[in-house]
Amino acid sequence: MVFVGAITVALSLLIVFLFFKMLDIVYLSWFKRPAWVHFYVYKKKLSEPHKSILRKRLSFYNRLSSVDKRRFEHRLQCFLNDKEFIPRQGFVLKDEHRLSIAATAIMLTFGMRKYMLPILERIIVYPEAFYSTIDERYHKGEFNPRLKALVLSWEDFEEGFRIEDDNLNLGIHEFTHAIHLNSIKRTDTASVVFSDGFSELLGLLRNEDFVTDIKNSGFIRDYAFTNEFEFLAVVVENFIESPVEFKSQFPSLYKKIQQMFNFRFAGY
Repeated sequence: MVFVGAITVALSLLIVFLFFKMLDIVYLSWFKRPAWVHFYVYKKKLSEPHKSILRKRLSFYNRLSSVDKRRFEHRLQCFLNDKEFIPRQGFVLKDEHRLSIAATAIMLTFGMRKYMLPILERIIVYPEAFYSTIDERYHKGEFNPRLKALVLSWEDFEEGFRIEDDNLNLGIHEFTHAIHLNSIKRTDTASVVFSDGFSELLGLLRNEDFVTDIKNSGFIRDYAFTNEFEFLAVVVENFIESPVEFKSQFPSLYKKIQQMFNFRFAGY
């Protein structure tokens, strides 16, 4: 009897799993977004000092509903527990640094069901621009998928974090690269939506009139046209920091980025 009961429970769970899996596939094909994003049996909590840092440092968090704030806090704590933060060149790494960096990742992935970015294991923080052996130049930031490492200059990260409307944000830029490369290697719903959206974005970039309009607008800086990877990273900086102007000037591009990140909260 116990064995039969266990089999019944297992079959019931399998049926439920397959139902929600099919629902997700159908919803994705119709709406190009996951059927659901947030489901947690238990939500981890941030300490009050950490919440205080978050409220002080991230205006995005302050614009979330109370329900979404709890979800954000849970994800942030999980991310902090999962990633290794490594200071370099005598940099003294504090909670404010770790929280600010991790919160940037959670902000960008908040519309995605899977947000832990397995392609990223460690975050290396220098006090200022650092010498990169990849191209033998000084960098403000870089993502190295081979080492599963994101490297940042705190001086430059902080400048982007502090000034929220100049469309220059090192953290957003580098985490976008990490999210992009993670989506290439994964097959979950968020990665499929992201990769499909990026393919459609490349289609927009093949429209010469569209590209000319972007360049002539002066809204998106020239570095975006280095290659398609940099275009995405730069455009996401604009999307996060100047959403109203972005949506007004380039509604089709805005909608594409919103779709890729499933970014439908905090006024976006």
